[in-house]
Amino acid sequence: MRLIISHFFQSHLTIAILILFSLLSLSACNNENINEKKLSEREASIHVREAELATLFSELAAQKASLESEQAKAHKDNEHLNAETPQPDCLPVPAIENTSSGKIEAPLEKIDNKIVLGNREYVYLDPPGLELTARIDTGARTSSLNAMTLMEFERDGKPYVKFTIRNPQTGEPIEITRRLRRIAKIKERGDREAQERPVVKMRVTVGSINELIDFTLENRSKFKHQVLIGRNLLRDLAIVDVSRSYLTKKFENPIPENSTK
Repeated sequence: MRLIISHFFQSHLTIAILILFSLLSLSACNNENINEKKLSEREASIHVREAELATLFSELAAQKASLESEQAKAHKDNEHLNAETPQPDCLPVPAIENTSSGKIEAPLEKIDNKIVLGNREYVYLDPPGLELTARIDTGARTSSLNAMTLMEFERDGKPYVKFTIRNPQTGEPIEITRRLRRIAKIKERGDREAQERPVVKMRVTVGSINELIDFTLENRSKFKHQVLIGRNLLRDLAIVDVSRSYLTKKFENPIPENSTK
């Protein structure tokens, strides 16, 4: 009986030991599977990051190549442009400094050593020492000046004429007295008979031109400009571009009168 009981316990003990070893082996396998899964997930994450970095490096390399290509093309275009651009035979004319006002003035435009004027320009008359606007007319032989009132008289046996023009700043009349040089006969369009107009000498400045010339006197109140500049000033000194206006600067420092009456 004891033998049977002993054999029974031994059998059950053996079975229990086998079950314990089986449980331990299964636990070890589970732990090994979990570790392998984590390791695989980590490796997969690393591979993904490596692929992202490779893509980023590839994009940066492409951008660098594109920038280098654009820089090389721009440099080549600049060299081509410089090769095609003709170099001037002489140095450009420097700006002229107005020492009285401290301003820098651009040089007057010239063609064949003649100043270029527009169809309207600023002029300075002396007397009366005023800046006026003038119409530039190549069709007029003699320049003309506004005379709102006009009176001829003699002084010391010599003919004189007294007339008034309008101050463009104030609108007030300004009286001027000049020697009467001659009487001109002017035939206007539509007039059957030529009109007689007194002629006086006035000093006029337009741009770099400063001349003492003849002006016929007439009432130009109906015209916008009190002064008309004709060929007696323009000839050999100026070229007129009728498509432009006011190519000369306004007068900041008027030239004093230096003409004889």
